[in-house]
Amino acid sequence: MRVGIGYDIHELVEGCDLVLGGVKIPYHLGLLGDSDADIIVHALIDALLGAIAAGDIGVQFGVGEPELMGISSMVLLNRCVEFLHSKGFAINNADVSVVVELPKLSNYIQQMRQNIADSLMVEAEMVSIKATTAKGLGIIGTNQAMAAYAVVSVNTRAGR
Repeated sequence: MRVGIGYDIHELVEGCDLVLGGVKIPYHLGLLGDSDADIIVHALIDALLGAIAAGDIGVQFGVGEPELMGISSMVLLNRCVEFLHSKGFAINNADVSVVVELPKLSNYIQQMRQNIADSLMVEAEMVSIKATTAKGLGIIGTNQAMAAYAVVSVNTRAGR
């Protein structure tokens, strides 16, 4: 078994969509980035790549690449899972903590879990997503940014 940890943070701005865990959430601010800036998925990708010592999202997909502009982070997650499988790994579980003041995410967590589980090719009960606040502190607490932390475990697949 191997374990990886990932982290991502993006600025909240007007004029961008808020997409978390593959779910578009109605809100007047969104996350700024080359892709859809889905911090949950970006943290998961970094955790998965870290678990197999394969760098990070920038190493695997590039930074500022024209083909990444506006791409769904779920597409990148699917590519990452295919890469892990090609290297002989299977995903056991994932645990994500999202740090956000607003909006409240409780109504979207189940769909996020299912979206992530589908991409990871695991059951939804193997994916945990929790939301917490920064208690009004720092750039997250003043609603200027959101961040996510992810931990995953992977195993080598049978026969490897």
